[in-house]
Amino acid sequence: QVQLVESGGGLVQAGGSLRLSCAAAGRTFSNYAMGWFRQAPGKEREFVARINGRGSSTDYADSVKGRVTISRDNAKNMVYLQMNSLKPEDTAVYYCAASTIESRVQRYYNPWGQGTQVTVSS
Repeated sequence: QVQLVESGGGLVQAGGSLRLSCAAAGRTFSNYAMGWFRQAPGKEREFVARINGRGSSTDYADSVKGRVTISRDNAKNMVYLQMNSLKPEDTAVYYCAASTIESRVQRYYNPWGQGTQVTVSS
Protein backbone atom coordinates (compact mmCIF):
# COMPACT_ATOMS: atom_id res chain seq x y z
CA GLN A 1 0.00 0.00 0.00
CA VAL A 2 1.17 3.56 -0.61
CA GLN A 3 1.44 6.41 1.85
CA LEU A 4 0.50 9.87 0.58
CA VAL A 5 1.63 13.37 1.54
CA GLU A 6 0.21 16.51 -0.11
CA SER A 7 1.94 19.86 -0.40
CA GLY A 8 1.71 23.09 -2.33
CA GLY A 9 -1.35 24.66 -0.81
CA GLY A 10 -1.47 28.27 0.26
CA LEU A 11 -3.15 31.63 -0.07
CA VAL A 12 -3.65 33.02 -3.55
CA GLN A 13 -5.69 35.79 -5.08
CA ALA A 14 -8.58 35.05 -7.37
CA GLY A 15 -7.33 34.45 -10.88
CA GLY A 16 -4.06 33.07 -9.63
CA SER A 17 -2.54 29.62 -9.88
CA LEU A 18 -1.30 26.91 -7.58
CA ARG A 19 0.30 23.55 -8.15
CA LEU A 20 -0.47 20.89 -5.61
CA SER A 21 1.80 17.90 -5.24
CA CYS A 22 1.20 14.49 -3.74
CA ALA A 23 4.18 12.35 -2.86
CA ALA A 24 3.61 8.63 -2.65
CA ALA A 25 5.76 6.18 -0.76
CA GLY A 26 5.50 2.61 -1.95
CA ARG A 27 6.85 0.48 -4.73
CA THR A 28 3.55 -0.17 -6.49
CA PHE A 29 2.56 3.44 -7.14
CA SER A 30 1.93 2.96 -10.85
CA ASN A 31 -0.64 0.26 -10.06
CA TYR A 32 -2.94 2.86 -8.51
CA ALA A 33 -5.30 5.35 -10.02
CA MET A 34 -4.95 8.63 -8.18
CA GLY A 35 -7.57 11.16 -7.33
CA TRP A 36 -7.81 14.65 -5.93
CA PHE A 37 -10.73 15.60 -3.76
CA ARG A 38 -11.57 18.72 -1.77
CA GLN A 39 -13.62 19.71 1.22
CA ALA A 40 -14.76 23.26 1.72
CA PRO A 41 -15.85 24.53 5.14
CA GLY A 42 -19.30 23.25 6.00
CA LYS A 43 -19.50 21.10 2.88
CA GLU A 44 -18.98 17.46 2.07
CA ARG A 45 -15.79 16.31 0.45
CA GLU A 46 -16.12 16.22 -3.33
CA PHE A 47 -14.32 14.80 -6.34
CA VAL A 48 -12.00 17.11 -8.26
CA ALA A 49 -9.94 15.01 -10.68
CA ARG A 50 -8.51 11.57 -11.22
CA ILE A 51 -5.86 9.93 -13.36
CA ASN A 52 -5.22 6.30 -14.17
CA GLY A 53 -2.05 4.42 -13.31
CA ARG A 54 -0.30 5.05 -16.60
CA GLY A 55 -1.40 8.66 -16.80
CA SER A 56 -3.23 8.09 -20.06
CA SER A 57 -6.75 8.78 -18.82
CA THR A 58 -8.07 11.68 -16.77
CA ASP A 59 -11.43 12.87 -15.53
CA TYR A 60 -12.50 16.19 -14.04
CA ALA A 61 -15.41 17.57 -12.11
CA ASP A 62 -17.42 20.04 -14.12
CA SER A 63 -16.65 22.76 -11.59
CA VAL A 64 -12.93 22.66 -12.39
CA LYS A 65 -12.85 21.43 -15.98
CA GLY A 66 -10.72 23.68 -18.15
CA ARG A 67 -8.99 25.25 -15.15
CA VAL A 68 -7.34 22.23 -13.56
CA THR A 69 -4.92 19.61 -14.86
CA ILE A 70 -4.01 16.40 -13.10
CA SER A 71 -0.77 14.67 -13.99
CA ARG A 72 1.60 12.11 -12.56
CA ASP A 73 5.23 11.13 -12.74
CA ASN A 74 5.52 7.45 -11.90
CA ALA A 75 9.31 7.60 -11.93
CA LYS A 76 9.12 10.07 -9.05
CA ASN A 77 6.01 8.64 -7.38
CA MET A 78 4.31 12.01 -7.67
CA VAL A 79 0.87 13.26 -8.62
CA TYR A 80 0.18 16.90 -9.37
CA LEU A 81 -2.83 19.16 -9.59
CA GLN A 82 -2.21 22.34 -11.55
CA MET A 83 -4.94 24.83 -10.76
CA ASN A 84 -5.36 28.01 -12.80
CA SER A 85 -7.88 30.84 -12.80
CA LEU A 86 -8.64 30.09 -9.19
CA LYS A 87 -11.90 31.31 -7.70
CA PRO A 88 -12.88 31.95 -4.08
CA GLU A 89 -15.16 28.91 -4.31
CA ASP A 90 -12.09 26.75 -4.86
CA THR A 91 -11.14 27.39 -1.24
CA ALA A 92 -10.94 24.01 0.48
CA VAL A 93 -8.69 21.38 1.93
CA TYR A 94 -7.41 19.31 -0.97
CA TYR A 95 -6.70 15.61 -0.55
CA CYS A 96 -5.02 13.09 -2.78
CA ALA A 97 -5.98 9.47 -2.59
CA ALA A 98 -5.19 6.17 -4.26
CA SER A 99 -7.53 3.61 -5.73
CA THR A 100 -7.23 0.26 -7.45
CA ILE A 101 -9.96 1.29 -9.87
CA GLU A 102 -10.66 4.43 -11.89
CA SER A 103 -13.59 6.09 -10.19
CA ARG A 104 -14.99 9.34 -8.88
CA VAL A 105 -16.43 7.54 -5.87
CA GLN A 106 -14.63 8.28 -2.64
CA ARG A 107 -15.26 4.93 -0.98
CA TYR A 108 -13.05 3.26 -3.58
CA TYR A 109 -10.10 5.36 -2.49
CA ASN A 110 -7.73 4.25 0.24
CA PRO A 111 -5.31 5.49 1.45
CA TRP A 112 -5.71 9.25 1.72
CA GLY A 113 -3.25 11.98 2.41
CA GLN A 114 -3.60 14.44 5.27
CA GLY A 115 -4.71 17.30 3.02
CA THR A 116 -3.36 20.70 2.08
CA GLN A 117 -5.25 23.97 2.50
CA VAL A 118 -5.98 26.15 -0.50
CA THR A 119 -7.41 29.59 0.17
CA VAL A 120 -8.43 31.88 -2.66
CA SER A 121 -9.08 35.50 -1.75
CA SER A 122 -11.40 37.71 -3.75
